[in-house]
Amino acid sequence: MKPVFQHAVSMIGVALLGMSAAIAQIQTPPGATGRPQAPAAASPSPAGAAPVPALTPSGQPPTYHGGQQTAPLSTYLPPEPGAIPWTLLGKVKMIQNRGKFTPEFDKEVMALNNREVKIQGFMMPLETGEKQRHFLLTITPQTCAFCIPAGPEGMVEIRTKTPIKVTFEPLVLTGKFEVLANDPMGLYYRMPDGKSVR
Repeated sequence: MKPVFQHAVSMIGVALLGMSAAIAQIQTPPGATGRPQAPAAASPSPAGAAPVPALTPSGQPPTYHGGQQTAPLSTYLPPEPGAIPWTLLGKVKMIQNRGKFTPEFDKEVMALNNREVKIQGFMMPLETGEKQRHFLLTITPQTCAFCIPAGPEGMVEIRTKTPIKVTFEPLVLTGKFEVLANDPMGLYYRMPDGKSVR
């Protein structure tokens, strides 16, 4: 493994582990800090559709954590029949076992382990170049070149035999899905043989 790539992967793992521990330890509901939070204004929506929240008070797009989403998934992803819903992958909680935090997955999530599935999301490249064989598929698009766009429940590590061109558009992939109970990099999900559908 090249030193630069190894460092990048290590940094992603450290960030994921840190986020997992923080989520497990901090149970403070929004607004409990004593600081008033500005209400998010609704952006225009198609007739009959629920309003889509604007930017959060921090100025970032609405995000998805722990099975709860602050904006409809349609904000980012068009419907894709047969794809695993990200709300299902969010059904995981952190438990402390012998001083170590580990993920505890819902039975529905565990039922996906080692099954052929379809999934839709956005590419976060992990390699250099215009085409990727190793990348993260995430629930939301990247808003920063150095930021992870979701927590570990909102991303899947993807490896493919055929390289895929870097894109900001949603990708649809099929392949064997792995649920990772104790991954050293802090990842929850992996697709080691992904194939691009579109």
